[in-house]
Amino acid sequence: MAEGKPYAGRVTNPEAETHHAEEPDRAAEPGRTDGPGRAEELGRAEGAGRAEEPGTQRLEQAVRAAEQALIEFEIAVETFRVEVENFSRLHHQRLGPMYARLDDLEARIAEAVAARTGDPEDVRRAREARAMVQPLPGIEELFGGWLDSDGFSPEAVAMLTEKSVRPPERIRPSDEARRAYRELVRKAHPDLAPDEADRLRREEFIVRVNAAYADGDKALLLELAEEWAAGPVPEERLPSRAEELYARLEWLAQRKELLAQLAAELEGSAIGAMIKMAPDDPDRLLEEIAEGLAAQVAEREAHLATLVG
Repeated sequence: MAEGKPYAGRVTNPEAETHHAEEPDRAAEPGRTDGPGRAEELGRAEGAGRAEEPGTQRLEQAVRAAEQALIEFEIAVETFRVEVENFSRLHHQRLGPMYARLDDLEARIAEAVAARTGDPEDVRRAREARAMVQPLPGIEELFGGWLDSDGFSPEAVAMLTEKSVRPPERIRPSDEARRAYRELVRKAHPDLAPDEADRLRREEFIVRVNAAYADGDKALLLELAEEWAAGPVPEERLPSRAEELYARLEWLAQRKELLAQLAAELEGSAIGAMIKMAPDDPDRLLEEIAEGLAAQVAEREAHLATLVG
């Protein structure tokens, strides 16, 4: 077997392997002679092994192409997931108070109308509108600061999710962070592991890479890139048997299906649909929404002034 090509001389036909294994005994049979017929027989057996090798190589190339395609797809899904999550957090932080102000104005307008008309239906609407903006009584004390009227407190969320209390500065991390993230995932993705031990090492590393990208931490991503470059050099992946390659292709197809479902859920969500409206600059979209809400607040304030003035 030639060095550098562990399977170069492998005969994948079981009958051919058995045939070669029996050679010493058959050569010793009385009256046996090795002639042209014997040479042709050996040639056919060796040719059978070589004939299967190109097919196995094509199958391996197909697996590697599918792996690379899956990695690129996973990068796209993860980067979009980060944008959806960041947009959601910033939407709540920046626009939440404006939505609350609108709800309060609607309640005050309903109360002003009810005070003018005295109509029982107007009074009912006013009570319902006020109930929508009043916090649940005593919930902060009940849960010791872990839960308030808006749900878990920022500190509680940070402890449960291991995310910083500080919201992200932008929906989409910087171009430098995105480039560093993509390069790291392409080099360290677990699907490129030659064995189980290396897969575990890569999985743990990718968790750290994803967390750094979610925080938009370019400096940490660069540190992780240096750490990976200084780590052990993965061994060259050996050619797989045809059965293993087929199983690998099946797993890759299943993984892609799961990612496609996740991508569809992200794109179908309210935040995902909003980001798709401005794929080039989602931060500007958030600013436009804020401007629209500010105009609505001003209009409702003016309307309230005419009712109570």
